[in-house]
Amino acid sequence: MDIGSVLSRAWDLATPSTPPDQGWWSFAALLVALAAVVAPPIWRLARLAVTIVHELGHAGVGILMGRRFTGFVVSPDMSGHAITVGRSQGIGRVASAWAGYPMPALLGALLIQVAFGGWASTALAVALVLLILSLVFSRSLHTVTTVLATAVIIALVWWFGGPLGAAALVLGGGVLLLLGAWRHLGAVMRSGRRQDDPQQLAQLTGVPAWAWIGTYLLVLALCSWWAAAVLLRALG
Repeated sequence: MDIGSVLSRAWDLATPSTPPDQGWWSFAALLVALAAVVAPPIWRLARLAVTIVHELGHAGVGILMGRRFTGFVVSPDMSGHAITVGRSQGIGRVASAWAGYPMPALLGALLIQVAFGGWASTALAVALVLLILSLVFSRSLHTVTTVLATAVIIALVWWFGGPLGAAALVLGGGVLLLLGAWRHLGAVMRSGRRQDDPQQLAQLTGVPAWAWIGTYLLVLALCSWWAAAVLLRALG
């Protein structure tokens, strides 16, 4: 296959297509995602995807608020941190610090919507590009390995999986991120460590950490309602 054929196929895969008919793949994707969240051996690996989205959420919102993104780290214990450079106070700092915990839920609900709309392959192409770009900002070997492994899985399904494989991965990934967002928030509510986002926000603003956790709960609840409505409508 020459370079022209490769580029032509990549363009075809990156454009919207007719979604696959509903069937076993939807339920299989949901079951796999649920198992990944509740089974400890699988969750220890799957949670890294939630952490990647969490940290890139900090970075993305920071960039939108005029801050400069310099790097991020994903640790094996589900923790991580992203570094954005700019004013130490102000709305940009607060927005970037807040964005981590809601981002997996927001992206998860969006992916569930996309999975049933014919945009699954496009979503995988976008995710692949973002992950490749994020490698430049990875600041540890574990981070590079995690991001690269995630990108390889997405690339293989995107290239070889067809519309059904793409839709199944996007649906399963969306459910994983949404449920994983609840698990991550539950962990931070139990820990209350000074380096956690709610405590950092409390130090930045004077608003207590429990109030910031309340905003996370609200966003996650709205995202869950959105995702449930899409699933009920799609699966009948």
